[in-house]
Amino acid sequence: MLTQNRRLRIAQVAPLYESVPPRLYGGTERVVSYLTEELVSRGHEVTLFATGDSIASAHIESTCPQALRAAGKSSWGPSLHLPILSRVFDMAERFDVIHCHLDYWAFPFARLVATPTVSTLHGRLDIEELFDVYRYYSEAPVVSISNAQRAPLPELNWIGTVYHGLPREQLRFNSGPGKYLAFLGRISPEKRPDLAIEVARRTGFPLKIAAKVDDADREYFEAVIRPLLRSRDVEFVGEINEHEKNDFLGNALALLFPVDWPEPFGLVMIEALACGTPVIARPCGSVPEVLRDGVTGFMASSVEGLAEAVRRISTISRQQCRREFEVRFTAGAMAANYERIYERLIEAYRRSNGRESARIETGIAGRVAGNEAQRWRPQTQTA
Repeated sequence: MLTQNRRLRIAQVAPLYESVPPRLYGGTERVVSYLTEELVSRGHEVTLFATGDSIASAHIESTCPQALRAAGKSSWGPSLHLPILSRVFDMAERFDVIHCHLDYWAFPFARLVATPTVSTLHGRLDIEELFDVYRYYSEAPVVSISNAQRAPLPELNWIGTVYHGLPREQLRFNSGPGKYLAFLGRISPEKRPDLAIEVARRTGFPLKIAAKVDDADREYFEAVIRPLLRSRDVEFVGEINEHEKNDFLGNALALLFPVDWPEPFGLVMIEALACGTPVIARPCGSVPEVLRDGVTGFMASSVEGLAEAVRRISTISRQQCRREFEVRFTAGAMAANYERIYERLIEAYRRSNGRESARIETGIAGRVAGNEAQRWRPQTQTA
């Protein structure tokens, strides 16, 4: 096995929809930024493949000058990712490991090189139309961002679960609860901002909504959400940047996270905890893994249950919320877990003795690793 002190040459491959870090909304790109900066600070040689307007301590390689959403080219995403993936794998021999954050898009490229390649899956997996894609590339090493995320495809070559993490000092702790409820993220049917508005109405607390509206969700926003914004107790703030987020979350009584889909992780939950703000959420997807019910917030399935949680929120210690973040969800913990995955992945590829073996069997969950495969599957790496 590699020693933990080895300096690795790591390629981080980010989506092109937002810059790294994103100027406004962009969960995956933000996590890639945190991970990249932490790996550089730990002494690794990191190359970040991202948009040309990205900012990082790592060396940046780009084939796309501007974030696609800012350039109005989001619909061209699948096509415009091909050049940067080609560049990554043309340079593969320069790296000890390639870490992709593009779901399944790197799988066919990874088959053509001997460099160990791992993909973190950031999206939902309960889309039947994609099952055949994942199963066709079932040898590809993949990392989940919650154990719940794996449920639709448990047979994939899962080599770990790594929870997201934030820089420890990025968000300030606020010991004093505010007098409003917060909703932060994206306006879409599965995020259920309508439920957040109803919970606020039932409890009498004002609600502030800081969220983006994608083109795909514009009709939902206009038909369902905009009429609800007429209430004087609901304020639609729009998108906010990283600097505005601290006050928005830190000054809130609680964060409402009433999702209605198999949430893969939910970065905003740990952002709230970092500020000391408890979270009230529906127990979907990763939520029961991230929250400790009755300790860092409350979980409830019904609107009335969520409203009752708001009424009980004063029983939650804001100091405990911050401690939970510091123990489980820092960028340092995330990077340490990925380091362990990189080391074991590199060792497994080394044992496969050559390009063709590495292409067919990664040595993680295949027969190349022998008995060691049983320790890899399913293993959870968590902070």
